[in-house]
Amino acid sequence: MNLKTLPILLAFLLMGVADAMGPLSEAVGKNYQLSTVVATLMASAVFIAFAVFSVPGGWLAARIGKKKVLLLGLGLNTLAVAVPAFTTPPYALLLVCVFFLGVGTTFLQVAGNPIMRDVSAEGKYSRNLALAQGFKGVGSVSANYLPVLVGSIGVLAVMGWRGAFPIYFGLMAIAFVLVAMMHIDETKADEPPGIGESLALLKNPVFALAVLGIFLYVGSEVCMATFLKPTLEAFDMSPDRAKLLGTVMFFGFLAFGRIVAGSININPHLFFRLSALLGLAGSGLVMTGDQTLTLIGVVLGGLGFANIWPMLFSITVEEKPERASELSGLMCMAIAGGALVPQVMAKLIDNGMAHSLAFIVPVICFVYLTILSFRSKPKPAA
Repeated sequence: MNLKTLPILLAFLLMGVADAMGPLSEAVGKNYQLSTVVATLMASAVFIAFAVFSVPGGWLAARIGKKKVLLLGLGLNTLAVAVPAFTTPPYALLLVCVFFLGVGTTFLQVAGNPIMRDVSAEGKYSRNLALAQGFKGVGSVSANYLPVLVGSIGVLAVMGWRGAFPIYFGLMAIAFVLVAMMHIDETKADEPPGIGESLALLKNPVFALAVLGIFLYVGSEVCMATFLKPTLEAFDMSPDRAKLLGTVMFFGFLAFGRIVAGSININPHLFFRLSALLGLAGSGLVMTGDQTLTLIGVVLGGLGFANIWPMLFSITVEEKPERASELSGLMCMAIAGGALVPQVMAKLIDNGMAHSLAFIVPVICFVYLTILSFRSKPKPAA
C-alpha cells in the first residue's frame, strides 16, 4: 500500500454509509409512524440507484475520468447527508436524499474499483482492491452501529435517528478534499465509448459470465444478511444473540477476510477458487439445520464471501484494463441482485420451507461461482 491509496480507501470506507440505510429504516419508521413497507423504501432507493446509474456512471468515468466521477459521488453524498444532518426533513425529502446517497455511492463504486488499479503498484491491484473492500466492510459495520454509539453524546443524542449524520457529513467533506488533491495517472480508452458500446461488452462471454457472477454473489450476501438471524432464532436463541452470532459474526469475518487478503501477496485466480469453495461450504452447512454446523457455516461463509467481489472484479478488469470504467459500471449494475435474489429465498420461506433449507438459494449461486472460478485462468504472458 502507498500514500496514494489512502484517500481512495477512505472513499471505500464511506461507501458503507449507504448500507446503513436499511437498518436505519426501523428507527425512521417509528419516528415518522410509517408502515414497514414504506419505511423499507429507504433500502430500496439505494438498490434502484445502483441498477439505474451504474452503466451511465461507467460511461461518464470513461468520458471525463474516474477521479472526476469519484469527486461527483463524494459531492452528491456530502449534499445528501447534509440535509438530515442539519434539519429534520419530511419523509419524502429524506427518501430523495437517500436516493441521491445511492447515486453517489454508485459513482464511488463505479470509479473507485478501477481507479484503485491506477494508484496500485504493478501486480498489487487484486490485493489492494481486497483491502479496499475490507474498508468498505468496516464502513458498513461502523455506519450501522454509529447511530447507537452517538446516542450517548450530548447534542447528537438529542437528534435521535439523525445523530450520526453530522459525522457522515464531516467525513464525506474530508474525503472530497483529499481526493481532489490527488494526482492520478488514469488508464483510459483511446476512444471514449457510448453507453451502447459499454453494454455491448456483454457480448463477450467472459464479461457476461462475470456480471452474472456479481449479480448472484451480491444476492447471496443479502440472503445471508437477511435470513441468518431468523434461522438462528429457530434454535431458541434470543434475538440479540441470534443477531450477534448470525449477521454480525458473518460480516465480521467477511471484513476480516478482506483485510487479510489485502495484507498479503495473493494469486487472484487461486484465491477466487478458494473463496468460492469456502462460500459454498459455509452456505451448505447453514442448510443442515444443525446449530453447531450452522455456526461453523457462518464463519466459513464470511471468509468465503469476503473476496469474491475483489477477486472476480480485478480478474475481469485485467482482461481489458482500458475498458475498466465501463466494466465497472456493468458489474456495479449487477448489485441489483441484492434486491432480486433474496426475493426468491423469501418466496420459498413464505411457501413453508424451513429457513435453513431455503439457504439452497445461496448454495446454488455459489455452485455457479465455483464453476466460474475454475474457468478463470491467468492471461498468458505477452
